Amino acid sequence: MTTAPALDSKQKAVVDAAQVAVQSRGYWTTVGGRIRDDKVTMVCGFVVLLIVFSAVFADLIALADPYKASMLRRLAEIGAPGYPLGADEMGRDMLTRLLYGGRLSLFMGISPIVIAFVIGGTLGLVAGFLGGRVNMAIMRVMDVFYAFPSVLLAVAISGALGAGIGNAIVSLTLVFIPPITRVTESVTTQVRSLDYVEAARASGARSLTIIRVHILSNVLGPVFIYATSLISVSIILASGLSFLGLGTEPPEPEWGLMLNTLRQSIYVNPWVAALPGVMIFFTSLSFNLLSDGLRSAMDVRL
Repeated sequence: MTTAPALDSKQKAVVDAAQVAVQSRGYWTTVGGRIRDDKVTMVCGFVVLLIVFSAVFADLIALADPYKASMLRRLAEIGAPGYPLGADEMGRDMLTRLLYGGRLSLFMGISPIVIAFVIGGTLGLVAGFLGGRVNMAIMRVMDVFYAFPSVLLAVAISGALGAGIGNAIVSLTLVFIPPITRVTESVTTQVRSLDYVEAARASGARSLTIIRVHILSNVLGPVFIYATSLISVSIILASGLSFLGLGTEPPEPEWGLMLNTLRQSIYVNPWVAALPGVMIFFTSLSFNLLSDGLRSAMDVRL
């Protein structure tokens, strides 16, 4: 009776890599299947894609100039000739301004999350992996930001920096760095104590190699899903800053600013005045439900 020859280190590494690849494909296949079976997630994903598509290609979709005013068409009703969604207080086409307003609203809502994901993720990764005094220093600084409600902090920073899109993005970024840092630090601390990480450290692997090979693959997924759940909050906060005059400035079309300029017309034409708020509501709701669906779908144990 013959026995199979023992595998050398290189062959064993190849076999292990193949097993990991098969397991990874199985995991993502399962995730994809669960997403397809979740009708709410699919519908919300379609709505998000539709909103993003309409904002990006507003130049091709829009039928009018978003800045062209007509005092004869002030607060035109929904369905008026040439104005499918009516006109605002300056007689500008609401459909066109909603499409163009989606650009700024999405940009001001998503950009702070992307920047905070990079900065907060890096800080949380360093704090969770190194621990000790480094962890203490980083997390205590983050705790300072937690002393203030997010809305109040965003308004205070924007008020100090002044109105403008750039300052609004900076203020929102500073608001979202602490929670992303805390989540990243928590996940990294858990992964750092796992057996295969300890084995890699005992084998003499460098810290950067351990982070790149063993830590990031397990940390990025949960942190990314958490960051997507913050997009809805960011869109609402960005619109709120513009509503208060701390974000976008007239005559730029932005949902929060449009809601502010139309608030005095709510008794004259409430349906047109409510349209920017409806867009904010459905966009934030779609992002929120989409992130919940992705979190549920990725919670798979092989």
